[in-house]
Amino acid sequence: MASIFSKIAAGEIPSYCCAADDEFYAFLDINPIVKGHTLVIPRREVDYIFDLEDDELARLHVFAARVARAIKQTIPCVKVGEAVLGLEVPHAHIHLIPMQSERDMLFSNPKLQLPAEEMQAVADAIRANFQG
Repeated sequence: MASIFSKIAAGEIPSYCCAADDEFYAFLDINPIVKGHTLVIPRREVDYIFDLEDDELARLHVFAARVARAIKQTIPCVKVGEAVLGLEVPHAHIHLIPMQSERDMLFSNPKLQLPAEEMQAVADAIRANFQG
């Protein structure tokens, strides 16, 4: 059975797409810890990020770096942090989080509830800044 992230990447479940190509997909986290919190996934379903082939892992990080640059152009922040946790969904993924301070990377922080219109506007702006 396909993971929820595979269904999102396939367009079977709606998402706020920030960037995509044939191999990778980036979309806003629907329970963000800060505005602009984005998930980057390989379209190929692999549970554990370090089970990706080395070249695929490298390409995933290059894609994520391009998404991070687009996030930084879109959301005022000092840097875009990267986190790989991988316990909550059985599909490899990278969290990209705009940071004003290291506290913005705490997953124990309260989750934001942003209106759908704001989420769509953020995703559209990141996608517009993404250099595909």
